[in-house]
Amino acid sequence: MGGEEEIVRIAKRLDKMVAKKSADGAMDLLKELKSMPMTLDLLQSTRIGMSVNALRKQSSDEEVIALAKSLIKSWKKLLDASEEKSEEKKKNLSLPTSSSKETGNSRDQRNSVNRKDFLNSNKRQEPPKTPTTPKITTFPPAPVTCDAVRNKCREMLTTALQADDDYIAIGADCEHIAAQIEECIYQDIKNTDMKYKNRVRSRISNLKDSKNPELKKNVLCGAITPEQIAVMTSEEMASNELKEIRKAMTKEAIREHQMAKTGGTQTDLFTCGKCKKKNCTYTQVQTRSSDEPMTTFVVCNECGNRWKFC
Repeated sequence: MGGEEEIVRIAKRLDKMVAKKSADGAMDLLKELKSMPMTLDLLQSTRIGMSVNALRKQSSDEEVIALAKSLIKSWKKLLDASEEKSEEKKKNLSLPTSSSKETGNSRDQRNSVNRKDFLNSNKRQEPPKTPTTPKITTFPPAPVTCDAVRNKCREMLTTALQADDDYIAIGADCEHIAAQIEECIYQDIKNTDMKYKNRVRSRISNLKDSKNPELKKNVLCGAITPEQIAVMTSEEMASNELKEIRKAMTKEAIREHQMAKTGGTQTDLFTCGKCKKKNCTYTQVQTRSSDEPMTTFVVCNECGNRWKFC
């Protein structure tokens, strides 16, 4: 556990550097990682690859970038070794009877959820292989659909999830997660009408938002489940920065609304030219020289009509 805790500690420090957009001390942490014995299980349980990859993408320091790339490259070899071992086992399987075929097929099925989960971009000279299952994947299987609209939506959601390299470092099966999200949306709406399409479009737009990378990361690693993102509002999916802006704008709108309501004197002396009601509020302002009478601004509390009374 000591090694895992140390890796998690380093991952948190790298994440803070990325958040602060400062790579001070990054080289020491990367060198520390390079000296640590790494396993596929540790990569998946700590998600250190995601932190290193995020630092690589943000940093402008050539040494940091080079060392980060070197680490990721060496970690990719762990997956290759794991796959070769799995392939060797499959080659040794004998299939003389139908029962043994069924056993082999069931084992293949268990090991086929997502080769692309961890390193989809690592397409070096390797023959077609049956994918292996990283332990991080906990999503239930998504029902298959023959509906063309639904399949297209799943493809677009997959593309949004694969917008950068985060899914590689995390070890996520984007196609599988996209199918889960689409299935949840469909089960909620029970149709592929405009409401369904708009729901899918809003998920895609928010997942691809470069100003809100945390949303996609949380979906890829399972912190936000497919069931949750399928029904989240735009406000819930928004970045913290955008949420603060919207909050400030809402406060300003409320303040202005309250000023409009309380910034004058209610009266029935004026008749609204639009709705003919006498429920009005007036405010007097000195717009001309001090020896001229004040200008009276009137607003109808019924229909909102405004006019100036001189």
